[in-house]
Parts: sequence; structure tokens; C-alpha cells
Amino acid sequence: MRQRISRRQYLVIALSTFAALLGVWWLVTAAGLVDKIFLPPLSSVFRRLGELAANGTLWSDIGLSVYRITVAYLIASAMALVIGPLMGVSARVEAALEPLFDFIRYMPVVAFVTLTVIWVGTGDAAKFLLIWMGTFFQQALMVADAVRQVPQPMVHLGETLGMNRAQILLRIVFPAAWPRIYDALRMTLGWAWTWLVVAELVAATGGLGYRLTVAKRYFATDTIFGYLLVLGLLGLLFDQGMRALGRALFSYQKAR
Repeated sequence: MRQRISRRQYLVIALSTFAALLGVWWLVTAAGLVDKIFLPPLSSVFRRLGELAANGTLWSDIGLSVYRITVAYLIASAMALVIGPLMGVSARVEAALEPLFDFIRYMPVVAFVTLTVIWVGTGDAAKFLLIWMGTFFQQALMVADAVRQVPQPMVHLGETLGMNRAQILLRIVFPAAWPRIYDALRMTLGWAWTWLVVAELVAATGGLGYRLTVAKRYFATDTIFGYLLVLGLLGLLFDQGMRALGRALFSYQKAR
């Protein structure tokens, strides 16, 4: 089980899967099995993306969305990397914050769309806040859980060496938990992309989520499918970038 394959084999298999799906899409639409309002032909989707790229709309939307998700995700991650480890090592902090975070994380972020406009207006701050709300609480809880998985004997070793709590946290607990913490950050990045579309419903004038909303009003399914492909591609690139960075950071571990 879990037999290793080369990076080349992995890439070939992955690309073959995408090619097969696109091939099925092309065959279904070419044969006229589905009305184009439900599933537009690939040629129409790529033609529409080409038009939007030529007039600059696509690049402007990508730039806005990447900016918004990057700022909000970095703020959420920075806060989670401070609060999460504290919840993981301190029973008092855990008791004070974990039930509250669990309570908040089950609230649908969509329900806060109107409230964010009231609280911070209709600018990018509202988008940042929505993405942050959908990401931070999950991140903090996952980071805390990663910290709790550090073997207790490692903590006792630090105590034996005369380290104080801060030293044990920074020099033993955090480095030992860092691979799991990094995996949690990579997973929550995918959730942040999901909340981006919700965030760009808030009085936006550009962005991938905004363009999807406008296209929905006019049943422009070629634009909808095109932007869904762009969102998927961007998310994949971000994820693979973090995976590559993780392999470099944790090269001492077994290859994943």
C-alpha cells in the first residue's frame, strides 16, 4: 500500500485525469446531449475567457481576488499562529476560547454579509472580514489540535532542562508541531478561496466572485464555467505552491 511513484508519473496521471474530464465535456456538448444553457461547449467557454482576457477584465478580476484573499488569509493565519498554540498548551486559554471558537465557526458566514456592510462599509475591509471569519476560527482550532499532538515526554524534557513555559513553547512544542500546523494552513487556504466568492457579493465592482454573480443574472453560463475553471486553476496553483514549499521546509520527513 502507498507505493511511491515518481514526480513525473504523478504529473502524467494528474494531467490525464483533467484531460479525460475535458474530453467527456467536449463529447457531451458536441453530441448535443445537453442544452448549452446547462453545459456550454468548451469552445464557447474558452472563447469567452479569451474575450475577457483581451479587454483586461479577466486580469483585473484575478488581481483583485488574489489581493483580497492574500491579505485576509495572511491576517487570519498570523492570528491563528499566535492564539492556536496558546490554546494547545494552556488549559485555561483553551477553556476560555475553544468553546467560543466552536460556537462561532458553526455560524454561516453568508449570514454576516449584511452585518459586515453595517460594521465596516462596502470597501475591501468587508471582504477581508468575511474571508477572515470563514478561515481564522477553523485555523486556530486546527493549530491548537496540532500542538496537542506533540508527545508529552518532549515537554517533560524541556522542564527537566530548566526551560520556562515560553521557551518550551517556542523551542520544543512549536517546532515539533510545525509540520502539522503547516498542513492545517494549507487546508484552510482552500476554504479561504470558497469564502472569497461570498465576500465579493458585498457591493463589489470587480473580482472573480463579482463576475460570477453578474453572469448568473444573465444566465451567461459560458462566463460562469470559465470563471469556475479560473478559480479552480488559481486554487490548485496556490495549493501546489504551498505543497512545494512544505516539501522544502520539511525535507527531513518522508516524502509525501
